Amino acid sequence: MSSVLSFSSHDAKTVSLASRLATSDAFKALFKEGMGLVETSAAYLDGAGRIEAKGLPRMEALAYASESMRLTTRLMQLASWLLLQRAVNEGEMTQAQAAAEKHRVKLSRQDLSSNAETFARLPVQLQDICRHSLRLQARIVHLDELLYQSALGRADVVARAPVQTQLDQLRQAFAPKA
Repeated sequence: MSSVLSFSSHDAKTVSLASRLATSDAFKALFKEGMGLVETSAAYLDGAGRIEAKGLPRMEALAYASESMRLTTRLMQLASWLLLQRAVNEGEMTQAQAAAEKHRVKLSRQDLSSNAETFARLPVQLQDICRHSLRLQARIVHLDELLYQSALGRADVVARAPVQTQLDQLRQAFAPKA
């Protein structure tokens, strides 16, 4: 599916579907879902999850610790991205500024750390939260790719242009005179 939609042959304008989605009610729902999942996860890990973890056998307790750390990291990445995009939507920064800030938001795909058999023996609520976070991660990573891939490509071209200009000037200056 293309992220750009052309209207007609005599209308040269294009509309980025990803940009529209990022500023729509769908983004607001995604933001609410993401921040809600962060709150739900924190409450679980600090409350019932802590109690459940104490009763787990050694292997499952290690898997619980690993999954909860990975979950926390994943959710912090997602929350950071959502907050950055909300800042763009609210006019606090431009899409270009957000693209430049992306190096601070390490948005990457993180799978579960446990194998399926061990994961299945973890508390059900942790499993549910982890699965929900993975689905949310997939949606946000996809939206990020649609929004910033072309912007980063353009930024790379702009960033190389001054260097290329200087290289061309050096070549001209040191080129053999005919």
